[in-house]
Amino acid sequence: MSFYIGREASKYIHGLAARSVHYFHRPGPILNDTGFLILPELGQERAYVSESVFTFVFLSFVLWTFHPFIFKSKKIYTVLIWCRVLAFLVACQMLRIITFYSTILPGPNYHCREGSRLATLPRPDNLLEVFLIIPRGVLYGCGDLIFSSHMIFSLVFVRTYQKYGTRRFIKQCAWLIAVVQSLLIIASRKHYTVDVIVAWYTVNLVVFFVDHKLPEMPDRSLGAFVLPLSKDGRTKEEGTKLMNGNSGDPIDRRPRSQANGKVNEENDSVHVEVLDVA
Repeated sequence: MSFYIGREASKYIHGLAARSVHYFHRPGPILNDTGFLILPELGQERAYVSESVFTFVFLSFVLWTFHPFIFKSKKIYTVLIWCRVLAFLVACQMLRIITFYSTILPGPNYHCREGSRLATLPRPDNLLEVFLIIPRGVLYGCGDLIFSSHMIFSLVFVRTYQKYGTRRFIKQCAWLIAVVQSLLIIASRKHYTVDVIVAWYTVNLVVFFVDHKLPEMPDRSLGAFVLPLSKDGRTKEEGTKLMNGNSGDPIDRRPRSQANGKVNEENDSVHVEVLDVA
């Protein structure tokens, strides 16, 4: 329940910030951009291409995270995966809000250019109008450029599968798709090149630092799990001791070995490194 509330709260805060910055957006000449000079413009009629690629990445990742409910080979915990993903997304989105409020650039997208009635928002009549987020306002927002929100989601998904996925070929394809999506976003004129480049190194740095702060997830194939009070009265702490290779019985004080499971790529087996803790 707390996971759902946190996810919805972060989405609302980011949506509110993106809509609010639209009030300050002023259309102007498109800035000089190296990516715009190199990549030909797709045009409004083909703007759906980059969105289609993003939808494919998003749905593929969601299906992968829920595959333990379908297949017998269960190597990940779906809830724990999404908790980590949420932590990455929240950190990146908060940085994004700070960044696009720091400098509001004239949007290169078609509905943000001079002459478009959607490029600016009229002064709100009341606070309710500001805090009420409508889907049309999200789709046709302007001013929230640095850095790309689409690339935040795509890179977080790719980085997560890179760590917990098992198919090397899919990992390679995922990184290739992320690069293709970056080029399509620029060719669609939805973002400047700097928006995409900043997303690439910011997301990777955020994932690196946040990932080291979060506790590592147990591997389901090792049977590592912690239960609340069981029928015989064992506590969570005793379950944790058993999971780490220590007996809950104080009499048994033999030296144990701790197993750290890592999922091999393209293999259903689990590589176990034995660390001598004696």
